[in-house]
Amino acid sequence: MSAHHGNTPAAWTGVIVALAGFLVGSIGVMNDPVKMPIFWAGIALLPIAFIVFIVMDKMGFGDS
Repeated sequence: MSAHHGNTPAAWTGVIVALAGFLVGSIGVMNDPVKMPIFWAGIALLPIAFIVFIVMDKMGFGDS
């Protein structure tokens, strides 16, 4: 097994989804407290990023 150090489509997609989650969460925090559902939507994207990574890895996109 060779070390890819995250240079796979699965890793990059997982990181992009996680970054989108942090961006959405940050926007929700910077706005008034009425916008807290936006913050929680961003938090919900973080485990989704991990799931996307695992699924793509199992589909063969984790080995390039």
